[in-house]
Order: sequence, then C-alpha cells, then structure tokens
Amino acid sequence: MMDNISVIRMFFLSGLNETMNYRIALFCLTLLCYCFILLVNLSLIVTIILDKHLHEPMYILLCTFCMNGLFGATGFYPKFLWDLLSPVHVISYSGCLLQALVIYSYACSDLSILAVMAYDRYVAICRPLEYHSVMSKQRLIKLVCYSWFTPFCIIAINIFLTSRVKLCSPHIAKLFCVNWIIVKLACFPAETIINNIVAYITIIIYVFHGVFIVWSYVYLIKTCVNSMDNRAKFMQTCVPHLTSLFSFLLTILLDIMLIRYGSKDFPQTLQNFIAIEFLIIPPIVNPLIYGFKLSGIRNRILCFVNIKLK
Repeated sequence: MMDNISVIRMFFLSGLNETMNYRIALFCLTLLCYCFILLVNLSLIVTIILDKHLHEPMYILLCTFCMNGLFGATGFYPKFLWDLLSPVHVISYSGCLLQALVIYSYACSDLSILAVMAYDRYVAICRPLEYHSVMSKQRLIKLVCYSWFTPFCIIAINIFLTSRVKLCSPHIAKLFCVNWIIVKLACFPAETIINNIVAYITIIIYVFHGVFIVWSYVYLIKTCVNSMDNRAKFMQTCVPHLTSLFSFLLTILLDIMLIRYGSKDFPQTLQNFIAIEFLIIPPIVNPLIYGFKLSGIRNRILCFVNIKLK
C-alpha cells in the first residue's frame, strides 16, 4: 500500500533560475499585469451585474468568462509574485496538485465557455424567433454550470490519478505546476498508463469543443453572407468570440506541444513565455475586446465614467 504513496512532500520549481537577475523588473511588470487583469475583468463583471439591461444570455456568459479569467489568474500570479521575491522556489506537494487543478480547469473552462458562446450566437443569428425560448434562464444556468463544473471534474480526475503515482524527483522545470510534468517524474512509467489514457481522452474532449466552435462559426458565416442585418450582428458579437478563440487556442496549443513533445531546443526564457501566454493574453485581451466591441457594455462604461467625471 505504501508503494502507491509518494514520499515527495515538496517540489522545486526551476523555471525562474535563468531570469533571476531581472527579478525586480519582472516582479513590477507581473504585479502591474495582475492588477490590470483584476481591474478590467472586475469592471466588466460589476458592470454586467449592476445593469439590469445587460442581464441577457450573451452578457451573462461574458460575465462567466471574466470570472473564469480571474480564477485562472489567481491560481498563478500570487505564487509567481512570491517566487520572484524568494531565493528558493518551492511549493508543497498538495499545493502543487491544487495549482495544476486550478490552472488547467481554468483553461478547459475557457474553451467550454467559448463553445457555449458559439451556440448562443448560432441561436441568436440563425434562429432569432426562437432565441428567448431556446436560451431560457433555466437552460442558461445549466450551460454555465456545464462550462464550469465539467472541466473541473475532468481535470480533478487527472489530478487524482497523478496523486497515486510514486515520484522519484521533486524538480519541475516550469514556472508553475503542470500535471503532465508531474506524471513524467514517475519512478515506474508503467504506473502512468491510465494517466496517459485519461489525459488523451481529456485532450480529445476539448478538441471536439474546438471543432464544434469552428463548425458553428462556419455555419454562421454562411448564414450571414446574404443578409446585411446578420452581417452586422456577426461583426459586432461574433468577431470578439473568434478573436478570443484564436488567441486562446494558439497559446494553449504551443504550451501542450512543448510539454508533450519536448522543448530542449528552446531557451528557458522562451519556454517560460509560451507557458504563461494563456495566463496573460486571454485574461487581458478578452475584457478589452468585449468592452470596446459590444456597444451595450461600452456605453454603460462610458456613461459611468462621465458620471464620475461630473
């Protein structure tokens, strides 16, 4: 029974070792980035919650999107800021598993929310007369719960399987804890077969999410070609979704490729940047895109700013 229990109680994160000469500058830049993420996401969340005119499916999903961005950022930035000021970069075994759970459930939830947003836009543009009956309050609640709890449960299964593997090294060559990196530290690779299977099933599930989103927008583009009204709706509400999707997929795919298929030819600094792109770009870019592009939110924020200035 003891063979299934890891004796490692602490992990050493070595991703920062090559950049410690610039740690004060990095700390200031990272703190500024985290504060900006908090500011822009909280601004949209508060605006949507307080304004009853924005209590529509599209805006509620956007609010969910921003909440998820804060969830993922909080799983990374506080620990990273602490490491930048610490001479030794360590994290407890349980803390490492928790960080991996938070960061990768955030990533999967982002894709799930984008899939629900794509479905919402499909119904709004292709079946406008049925929109309010299809996207009812009850269905919206179910979709939001699906986009949060399903990814959390799937990643939790992956983390649970990792916790059963006996590890032979406490060194993680990353800025934060990654489930697959922990699995690669296993003493006996044969023990990780189930981890591999479940990990690939997880990847396939979220590849299908991506396929569904692409199919939805291809169908939407075909529908919008012959209608000026539909084209206007597409440009206003779908272009931000597509921008979010492509920026997210690009960052997450680069990270997966490096983790899965090796990164020895890449400098550590470049690896670090690629690894944290999905924790920097989407949480910053998404609120800005939606804040400027969606007139309902833009007008409410401008109105609030004008009131404050007066």
